[in-house]
Amino acid sequence: MNFPEKFKLRMKDMLKDEYDDFMRAMDEAPIFTGIRVNASKEGAADALSAQLGDLKSVPWCSDGFYADKSVISGSHPYHIAGLFYFQEPSAMSTVSALPIDKDDYVLDLCAAPGGKATQAGARLGCGGILVANEIVKSRAAVLSSNVERFGFKNTIVTNETPQRLAEKYPRFFDKIIVDAPCSGEGMFRKEPQAADEWSEEHTISCGERQKRILDCAVKMLRGGGYIVYSTCTFAPEENEQVCAYMLENYNVELVKPQNMDMVSEGVTEWSLSNYDMKNTRRIFPHRNDGEGHFVALFRSLDGVTDKSALKNNAAPCGGAKLYREFESEFLNVTLDGEFCLFGENLYLKPRGIDIDKIKTLRAGLHLGICRKNRFEPSRALALALSGKDIKNTLDFKVSDGELKKYLSGETIECKENGWCAVTVNGFPVGWGKASGGILKNRLPKYARVRR
Repeated sequence: MNFPEKFKLRMKDMLKDEYDDFMRAMDEAPIFTGIRVNASKEGAADALSAQLGDLKSVPWCSDGFYADKSVISGSHPYHIAGLFYFQEPSAMSTVSALPIDKDDYVLDLCAAPGGKATQAGARLGCGGILVANEIVKSRAAVLSSNVERFGFKNTIVTNETPQRLAEKYPRFFDKIIVDAPCSGEGMFRKEPQAADEWSEEHTISCGERQKRILDCAVKMLRGGGYIVYSTCTFAPEENEQVCAYMLENYNVELVKPQNMDMVSEGVTEWSLSNYDMKNTRRIFPHRNDGEGHFVALFRSLDGVTDKSALKNNAAPCGGAKLYREFESEFLNVTLDGEFCLFGENLYLKPRGIDIDKIKTLRAGLHLGICRKNRFEPSRALALALSGKDIKNTLDFKVSDGELKKYLSGETIECKENGWCAVTVNGFPVGWGKASGGILKNRLPKYARVRR
């Protein structure tokens, strides 16, 4: 590859005797592909292991593995069922570094396309809440699709500026993820256009934008809470120097990230300050099997928490009765939450958060559509359940021809009557409505696979 000369000079100055090894890795090392298992789906790891055999683990992520896209792709039934997510191995380090507890309120501030949001959501229990935000609407739609595929019941997808969220949720979140937009030096090998667009001025402007995003994040962090900050760049202007800005301006401390002892420490000298950077972490392609990444974990030293954005809507929802009737007839579980009807779309919002006047793409779990006094379940509902949660299921093996027909949008034979979930080895992929020995396909077009 043709890397910018000023980039190479800076890396040589940073790495000294390791520079040649670094450049050799940038030129010759394999581009690593990873999959991350959806830990919130019971049995997902065993199902993937049976399909793919033993895979090499990503050292900083217990649910991450190195994988070959020629062996398993996005059209695989397990991917459609939300059992795994394709993610660059280094990127798995961000959420792995964060101590998420089961009932935390978590914010992913720059969440698209959804790798870190789905990783955080998989670690949360049903009592927690994840707000996954993306400022660009088209990217927020992709984020929402990935959240749906992972089957989360307690995740809200928003399309807001960090400033607007900071106004709405002061001192509210226990844990915040800021995987900041950056100059992308660590992605040069995967995205050569990033190298073409690189300049020293761009790294500086990225650093300033990252500071503004963190300014908003700090306002939303409760006392004693954590912010994990990450980039996929090598530039100190976007890494150690941003950390120095945080330490100088806010009552926070850098703490040792979880699960990252095997990678390099940050360098205090690169921060242009006296703040110790030994608790920050760097992944270099010549030292680790991954692309470039930087991770820092901040802990708030303040004692202030503000739950004024807590809100439950006690008003009755017109769609709730229709859903409960469907639930009683076709499900083996009773879901809990706050029913919200947006037009014809019925959602089950997690209790305990106010989303009024917030641009929201997904207000929790999309249950389905209420239309002409009937309820039609959404694919999101199927993916949020296990096969045993659903009374009528049609289960197939991965290679079954009938499953392939269903995934391509065709009708298939079915002895059940009424709403029936199609499952692959017990994992739901979507609904159909059975009558007269035929299952009418209700898999949305966006989820279908071309045959």
